[in-house]
Amino acid sequence: MSRLEELIAELCPDGVEFIPINNCVEKTKNIKWTDNNDAEFQYIDLTSVDRETHQIAEAQTINAENAPSRAQQIVQSGDVLLGTTRPMLKRYCLIGDEFNNQICSTGFCVLRANENIALQKWIYYQIASTEFFTHVEKYQKGASYPAISDAEVKSFRIPLPPLPVQREIVRILDNFTELTAELTAELTAELTARKKQYEYYRDELIRFNSNVPMVRLGEISTAMYRGSGIKRNEVTNDGIPCVRYGEIYTTYNVWFDTCVSHTHMGSKTFEHGDILFAITGESVEDIAKSCAYVGHEKCYAGGDIVVMKHNQNPKFIAYALSTVEAQIQKSKGKVKSKVVHSSIPALKEIQIPVPPLEEQERIVAILDRFDTLTNDLSSGLPAEIEARRKQYEYYRDKLLTFKEKSS
Repeated sequence: MSRLEELIAELCPDGVEFIPINNCVEKTKNIKWTDNNDAEFQYIDLTSVDRETHQIAEAQTINAENAPSRAQQIVQSGDVLLGTTRPMLKRYCLIGDEFNNQICSTGFCVLRANENIALQKWIYYQIASTEFFTHVEKYQKGASYPAISDAEVKSFRIPLPPLPVQREIVRILDNFTELTAELTAELTAELTARKKQYEYYRDELIRFNSNVPMVRLGEISTAMYRGSGIKRNEVTNDGIPCVRYGEIYTTYNVWFDTCVSHTHMGSKTFEHGDILFAITGESVEDIAKSCAYVGHEKCYAGGDIVVMKHNQNPKFIAYALSTVEAQIQKSKGKVKSKVVHSSIPALKEIQIPVPPLEEQERIVAILDRFDTLTNDLSSGLPAEIEARRKQYEYYRDKLLTFKEKSS
């Protein structure tokens, strides 16, 4: 019997109490800038939190004079932060000693454990769990810019075993997290090297001499139009296949043949061969990410997507639009309230080389093989990294699962 099993058998053999997070956290305070005229603070914004490592990657030095309006919440070492704007991006982290008594955005829900009943890291691992983000997805509101309230975050019920049990589970998860991170880092470094090799080869293949004309998308497009909004609560398990703009960033690569979402509420369709652009994003570096649809069903395009029809090889167009040169042209998007937008007129001005169709097909055959090695989640290094992530999440969720004690 393991140490954890012994503790559970001794301290909570009949299950544990489940309580809302709100009942095991303390109140936090906001800063009074009028009382801190001369002080400088490190400011943690939503984009400060790395979504992969769940560490604070960078912070901004601020004072009363230049503090953003959302720089309000005082954080302490051990606090758990969860980004409540677009919460399914999973921007969460644990505050370290270096950010004790610093400031974070009101875009975070700050969870400060009452350590008489809950460890800081117990709260942290609970809000990292699959079950918690199922709760978030259910209660977030808003279609194009979803958010969840602090009250809804804190309404999530968590198991509360005795502190010695919490401590042992946290110890196991800390070790498992560290080992998984080390292995993932090694695999990711190898994958990064391969991707750089792929990107160099891709750009070289699509960089033609002067015999191949550079053509504006507006010249090869036979139609270009925007999709129509599909709200999150309009996405179903069946119905017509659809794509929402965020999925272009998170789900689809250069081309795809199957949609992950369905709906009964769309109005603007796309079909085999069409190119999709996401015209709203968080950064100029990523704006107007595009992909080709090579499936055979008619599908609905969500809002903030532009559909382009054409008579070229769709995969070639998608590869050409993924090059560094094409992204430089796309990145001329307009920034408004930290959100970057592109438009149909801007997309029409992007220039790409357009060789004869036979040459397009030859290049696509080469790049498809290379792309599979570097990006396909069903094979190679991406599959290994994904398997490690799923294994970690499975054991984490299993360790955090308890039988609820009968009242």
